[in-house]
Amino acid sequence: MPSALLPAALFAMDPVHLPALFPPPLMARLRELARIDLDLVVRDFADPALAAALAESEVLITGWGCPRLDGAALAAMPRLRTVLHAGGSVRHLVGEAFWQRGRTVSSAVQANALPVAEYTLAAILLAGKGAFTLAERYRLGHARPTAGEVAGLGNLGRRVGVIGASRVGRRVMELLRPFDLALSLHDPYVGDATAAALGAVPLALDDLLRGSDIITLHAPDTAETYRMLDRARLALIPDGGVLINTARGNLVDHEALTDELAGGRISAVLDVTVPEPLPAGSPLYRLPNVFLTPHIAGSIGNELERLGRTVMAELERLAAGLPLAHQVRPADLATSA
Repeated sequence: MPSALLPAALFAMDPVHLPALFPPPLMARLRELARIDLDLVVRDFADPALAAALAESEVLITGWGCPRLDGAALAAMPRLRTVLHAGGSVRHLVGEAFWQRGRTVSSAVQANALPVAEYTLAAILLAGKGAFTLAERYRLGHARPTAGEVAGLGNLGRRVGVIGASRVGRRVMELLRPFDLALSLHDPYVGDATAAALGAVPLALDDLLRGSDIITLHAPDTAETYRMLDRARLALIPDGGVLINTARGNLVDHEALTDELAGGRISAVLDVTVPEPLPAGSPLYRLPNVFLTPHIAGSIGNELERLGRTVMAELERLAAGLPLAHQVRPADLATSA
């Protein structure tokens, strides 16, 4: 296609992510599909030095660190047709001003779900073996656990409760199929037949909490799910249970969770918290029954290229006159991240 007919594209994100998202082969392909300055990355839509580039842009390739596309930003891009987001949720990126203008947005949320599910799978299997707590005891005591200490551990028939049949939640259930686990699901938007097809027994939230040894959170962060695991519901988790959160910290009442963990009744694997990072004095850093990671379950390192590939595939579809494969619509945000 002659270069004059290619759409004008522009990067908008924290430039630190650009090399991992779009390594040289993807950058080369990008130049075949769009007119783009590979060295220009927008951090501020109000920057007067970028006015000409913004005014010409038809496709915006966004990522983590992109400013919100509010009315002023959209006014600076009158020719903008499509936003291709090399990340997960677009909730923070677009709002009413965007939807009113009839623009389209695509997200790499499906690609970003894969490493989160892989992290969760690892966490579930290690939690079933008591690996997180036993590793800490071993480090401090230099002794193998007794038969009594491991009597209740193991992954044979371990009861795993999944909260949320999101993209991540569904992938987690798919990855768990080869294992001898008893799987249950709570999701108010999923019927019994769908839950059964996913290999899980559908349960009300309180019943799932009472009947699970390991609970993993995969619900979106919405007003409806805010602190869905409050003090009363955390108390339903059986003694010795493990809570895994790779979704959002807002799904859990963190003060109540901290109290439960400090008492030693349950354990947790937390990749997300409120706030992030936790303050230096938080007891969660010191508790032996808490395994904390700094929001790494999603795409990091070489996994970022998968997000760039998703954006490239969407751009190829646009060039071929095809609809976006991962378009996000306003209604989607009510029940998704």
